[in-house]
Amino acid sequence: MSLSRRQALRMFGAGTLAALTATSTSACSLLGSSSPEPRLLPSTAELPPPFRVPLPIPPVARPIRTDATTDYYDLSPRVAEQEILPGTRTRIWGYAGRFPGPTVDARSRRRVVVHQTNELPVPVVTHLHGGRTPPASDGYPTDLLLPRHGDFPTGMPDPRARVTRGSRTYEFPLDQPAAPLWYHDHRMDFTAPQLWRGLAGMWFVRDDEEDALPLPRGERELPLMICDRSFAPDGNLRYPALDPHLRDRPGVREAYMGGVLGDVILVNGAPWPHLDVSAARYRLRILNASNARRYELTLRPTPAGAPAFVQIGSDGGLLARPVPRSTLTLAPAERVDVVVDFGRFPVGTTVVLANAAGEDGAARVMRFRVVRRERDATHVPARLAEVERLDPAKASVTREFAFESGDVHGHAGWTVNGEAFDPAKFLARPRLGATEVWRLTSDVAHPVHLHLVQFQVLTLDGEPPKADLGRKDTLDLRPAQTAEIIARFDGYRGRYVLHCHNLEHEDMAMMANFEVV
Repeated sequence: MSLSRRQALRMFGAGTLAALTATSTSACSLLGSSSPEPRLLPSTAELPPPFRVPLPIPPVARPIRTDATTDYYDLSPRVAEQEILPGTRTRIWGYAGRFPGPTVDARSRRRVVVHQTNELPVPVVTHLHGGRTPPASDGYPTDLLLPRHGDFPTGMPDPRARVTRGSRTYEFPLDQPAAPLWYHDHRMDFTAPQLWRGLAGMWFVRDDEEDALPLPRGERELPLMICDRSFAPDGNLRYPALDPHLRDRPGVREAYMGGVLGDVILVNGAPWPHLDVSAARYRLRILNASNARRYELTLRPTPAGAPAFVQIGSDGGLLARPVPRSTLTLAPAERVDVVVDFGRFPVGTTVVLANAAGEDGAARVMRFRVVRRERDATHVPARLAEVERLDPAKASVTREFAFESGDVHGHAGWTVNGEAFDPAKFLARPRLGATEVWRLTSDVAHPVHLHLVQFQVLTLDGEPPKADLGRKDTLDLRPAQTAEIIARFDGYRGRYVLHCHNLEHEDMAMMANFEVV
């Protein structure tokens, strides 16, 4: 089955805002001069009380084979059922049939090849978020893997798209330092609902520099994927999609154009879980995998005498030196690597990981209970890693990118530099190896993500950051804020994207191309 160009544009490509808002006559007035904030979609299910479910730890993916240079995995997406709310089954879409998907634990500069057979009823595109990846495997949003079964159309308005049916492989050289990455669906116009259904997993890159540090490991190294969801009475996920089958009509009901918030906070797929811990140091590797929700994480009670967290890493890996923090602020897609010393609490203390930015159920994340004393030989050294500081004096160019609501083909939408996403247009063409400064501005909050590169933050509203933010691939750009970032565009030539990681904004055209030439 093939599509006309008009049908293909409506389903996948430039101009989808027209389809998205065709039935929303008041959408322009909704956005108008001030864009809406994310909106809560309340559950209609009976929700469990918090801290009744043990914290699950996603299994580490096992290679299907290995050789001298490469590990091979199968992370095929499929429909499955999983107990999320106690006593009920929830239909999910998951890598390897799990939500979250299996955690990939990889080594720097050791190649990983991921095979996928698409057993879902819709296309998928897998992006290794934070990965330094060749363009053919980066998860460009029109590089669709069509379903193995069924008659899903193959038409595409993007002549450069790499579209396959049934199965494909992704190759990840991982030529980068140790870092907490994650992988998720990146399908054009449908990333938000498909990630909401479960298509995400964590991915850690390790290296010798990190291994040499006396940090907590094993059972004291905890991956924590935090996200919010809403549930229907039958236990299934609620989401305000215009097309509940996610086939040919992108977008959400107009009230949710600013982003969708759930009222259940999940950690590793469990609602408000609990974990018994020793009175010792733990390394928490935290990912905000929510569509639109920001978190301001705190510990309650706070430990006496020092900030609750010692940050040791960011999106792109270890910091040069540890940074004490009392609050961890994470926008969608950001990661933070911290050490918490539960030895500063008496045995028997319950410690809540709380969210100061949330209300009601969203104000709680999970609970720890300190249950025993245990020998602890770990510590956080004063120096963590060698991190090259990029010099803005050596930048070849400064570019401007404005993330704003605006009129898109006669309808309300989200734009970059006043334009909706078009696979054929490029807002920047940096040269391979060039260092550039990009100036980002916002109207409302936009977590801005760049593919391929890690960047450093030079200024926020004209001032240097108050603390080291580390190597970043996603920046929490706050309302009416200007940020200057610097990046070196090395590694690979090809087409990549930058976009807002409020996924409802992304699906409604807040994305742009850049091409390394």
